[in-house]
Amino acid sequence: MRKEIFGLRATVALGLLLAASGVIAQQAQPAPKAPAAKSVKQKQESAVAPYEPGLQPKAVEILKAACARLAAAKSMAFTAVISYEGPSLLGPPLIYTTKSEVTMRRPDKLKVITLGDGPPSEFYYDGKLMMAFAPTENLVAVADAPPTVDGALVAAYETAEIYYPFTDVIVTDPYKDMSDGMTTAFYIGRSQIVGGTTTDMVAMANKDVFAQIWIGVEDKLPRRLYAVYLNDPARLRHVMELSNWELNKQVPEDAFGSAKASSAAHIAFKRPDVNTAANSKPPTAAPAHTP
Repeated sequence: MRKEIFGLRATVALGLLLAASGVIAQQAQPAPKAPAAKSVKQKQESAVAPYEPGLQPKAVEILKAACARLAAAKSMAFTAVISYEGPSLLGPPLIYTTKSEVTMRRPDKLKVITLGDGPPSEFYYDGKLMMAFAPTENLVAVADAPPTVDGALVAAYETAEIYYPFTDVIVTDPYKDMSDGMTTAFYIGRSQIVGGTTTDMVAMANKDVFAQIWIGVEDKLPRRLYAVYLNDPARLRHVMELSNWELNKQVPEDAFGSAKASSAAHIAFKRPDVNTAANSKPPTAAPAHTP
């Protein structure tokens, strides 16, 4: 479970091209009345899952089953709605949201179409090239890419700080990524609320982040992920809802490119803090139909 999981950079995919414009206004609301203090007995009764140090076998079993289901899929499509808190001048955090429609086919195809509280963005990877496209501004960055989805995700992050919170879901070995540095995992219980199905709830942590995941009891698919970074004094929350799962669906070749993106004005495929005014001639994207 890497430090970047559920990402402090949930909207960085667009940062490659432009900084998000505008501000979201928020009116101050009257503070709610403080609830009556619970008695010691009530606090004890409200405790749901006792903490067990180390890696609880039941929790690890559930995580491994989910990761195995994901790793076995030749292709997948899902919707990821990500809500994350950011500091405000008033003190209480503001909440921002993105929605990504994700399509992936192993070993070398990926498409991510993202709407959010800011400019939309699109990302295409066809096994040879990766394109980051800002449709509103009609700007595209194109770069050569490694021959696998895993490699392309690493290259996109290292080159341009493009990162997706659902990375651990689509890599070749999800459990390896998710369990990296994991020191704690314990089973919480079951939920009948999340994802419209019965889910098992598991908590896990490493030295950087505490996370909770809801996994379908029957289909073994992740439905919700919640994370708090332990070194964040504000303990800002990051939540990802996963839905509309389709595994092993047939995906046409032209789904992983965009004619509109290919014909947009080119800028350099670089980090947001790198001057992109002077661009060398970028690679030519392969022709594709607009998805």
